Amino acid sequence: MRKIVLTSTGLATPKITEAFLGLIGRNPEELTAGIITTAAVQLKEQARPTVKMKQAFDSMGLRRVKMIDVEFEDARQLLECDVICISGGNPFHLLHHLRQSGADRIITEQSTQGVVLVGISAGTVVLGPDIRIVDHFTPQMNQLGLTDFTALRLYDTITFPHYGRHDKFPHEETIEARIQQFESRHQCDVMRITDTEAICINGESVEKIGSV
Repeated sequence: MRKIVLTSTGLATPKITEAFLGLIGRNPEELTAGIITTAAVQLKEQARPTVKMKQAFDSMGLRRVKMIDVEFEDARQLLECDVICISGGNPFHLLHHLRQSGADRIITEQSTQGVVLVGISAGTVVLGPDIRIVDHFTPQMNQLGLTDFTALRLYDTITFPHYGRHDKFPHEETIEARIQQFESRHQCDVMRITDTEAICINGESVEKIGSV
């Protein structure tokens, strides 16, 4: 049964943290977590989302935390994890190396076994059906020339993280106007989440976690 928390910035609020703890349903001290750092092309383990996630795990007593860069390391390390966090950065780079390493298949299989997944920004997008929304907003990030935007498809609706953060997506049009253009062009709906919101998926149940 899939257990997924989709976020823009990780476990950013007590309500999101509570939802995550509800999904794991066990003493965090008993668990092993893996943080996939691959999306942060240059910074890797030093990237802010990854550092914040490690701090959040530490604060809840989750001591066995592995930093895993599937671009250079064996993705089979993920088989040892009870929690897998896919951190933020470049979604094109991330998706390419998840495929190349076989991590995409391992994450999918682990999800069916009840492993809890946490997406942060790029990680949230690649867990969904595809990353076309990234190509719509920031095509310049596609430095690998990726043409197949199909993602892991562990949930059905394209999600847009960092909604409202116009500083991250500078453009003459608003973020909302551009999302609506995308929805019209592709005949789809897009879930919008701000930096303090999350989507919690527990089996077939999908709940939006607000900031208050």
